[in-house]
Amino acid sequence: MATNPIKLSAVDPVFLPETLVAPIFEKSVEGSAVMSLARRVPLSMTANTAVPVPLDVPTADWVSEGGRKPLSSGGVEVKQMSGKKIAVLIPVSMEVANSNAAGLWTQLQQDLPTAFARAFDMATIHGKNMKGGSGPFADYLAATTKAVSLGTTAQNQGGIWGDFVKGMDVVIDDDWDYTGTVADNRLKPKLLAATSTTGEPLFVATRETSGTGTALAGELIGEPLAYSRSVSGKLRRQSTSVDSGLRAVGGDWSQAAFGVGMDISVKLSREATYIDEDGGVHSAFQENLVLLLAEAHYGFVLGDAEAFVKFTGTPSGS
Repeated sequence: MATNPIKLSAVDPVFLPETLVAPIFEKSVEGSAVMSLARRVPLSMTANTAVPVPLDVPTADWVSEGGRKPLSSGGVEVKQMSGKKIAVLIPVSMEVANSNAAGLWTQLQQDLPTAFARAFDMATIHGKNMKGGSGPFADYLAATTKAVSLGTTAQNQGGIWGDFVKGMDVVIDDDWDYTGTVADNRLKPKLLAATSTTGEPLFVATRETSGTGTALAGELIGEPLAYSRSVSGKLRRQSTSVDSGLRAVGGDWSQAAFGVGMDISVKLSREATYIDEDGGVHSAFQENLVLLLAEAHYGFVLGDAEAFVKFTGTPSGS
């Protein structure tokens, strides 16, 4: 790609080759807190076929030679996963598209994974789309009835560390495993500032990072930790989003599975019109714009929301 600059004028409104698509999808997985911890399973290439996803381990047992083989069925729940579409429309100046097409494509490779990851996390954590309406998936993490309020444990009993251990205990006591936590970015400074009664930092492991642009960042109470602004629901520079007060969700991530459809379509138009967030109608032809419409497919299923616990705090601005 470095030696062959992308000419957007030559891109047809069809699926892009996997050499261009794969890096975008992989970056979206790295940038999504939920995808960083959940199990990845195959999704139909057409994104229209439901794929059965077992969300438990089959039960094996001992059997005598020639004896009846044990049947494992009751403990294995199977969910049907089908792809749901994420789309984004990006107006671009005609001058930029014509004079710096390679630079524009490079910017899209950075921005599209972030846009897809945020939308995916919002849907799988809150069950909502980016405007606050109902999301594409029937399952979502915040549906759990298990909840712990952060800041309720005295410092001499562990403070915020004790709050998270309390949440882990609620999950494990219900016969689930606790294998990781997704957290809001607003929680990061509070974790780093938390100390013991003698002033020693409690969350040194949260300072670790997997690299720029990745959600997975260290550990929390001995298990993987991933950050996402979609945990709270309040996203930067998005006027329609509000802080729900949710600060983290942790639990048994074997109960969450996602799939990625390896087809991204990018459609271009120099004549179409579009409507902005304020309801204004714009003409690409009249305003000398190129409209890029990017679409992708993701799937998500959740075995049991009660395998997770919510950690809540005071919403910002309250």
